[in-house]
Amino acid sequence: MAKRKGGKSLFSLSTLLASFFGAAMIAGAFAYFNYKFSEYKFIDFKEWSFYEKNDIFLSEAERYIVIFYSSRKKGSMEKLANLELDTPVLAIDYYNQVHENSKNTTFLRAGTNTSLQFIQRFNIYKVPSLFFIKRIKETLYKQVSMIHKLNTLENIKEKKYE
Repeated sequence: MAKRKGGKSLFSLSTLLASFFGAAMIAGAFAYFNYKFSEYKFIDFKEWSFYEKNDIFLSEAERYIVIFYSSRKKGSMEKLANLELDTPVLAIDYYNQVHENSKNTTFLRAGTNTSLQFIQRFNIYKVPSLFFIKRIKETLYKQVSMIHKLNTLENIKEKKYE
């Protein structure tokens, strides 16, 4: 090995450690971004039964905005029913109340087991929360946005969250 003045080699321990830590940081960043991408979840409406009034919900649109909300918050159903967005809205009620669908909003409810699985799968910790899903196959949809925790249902803008 080549030696510098003073007897130290050009390939020192510090160079080796710097290379190792650089590679570790790159590997860590790669793993983190792979994890962040994979955290988007799937929902299959064939496996989980959601209901609109008395009928089982059958997905038809290519994309939906899913809003998990509480019907016990005053005015929440009216705000959701009057939303005018390009993408249809699936409004899932925490309290599973039956509501009349509107032009752009489908009000869904589910059994306790389905509700718990839904909350757990999408890591919903606060209501109202919003996210987008996109059809992959017939009844299989993939989450295509982060979960957005909303302070209120006012001013929901579709492009703001994508």
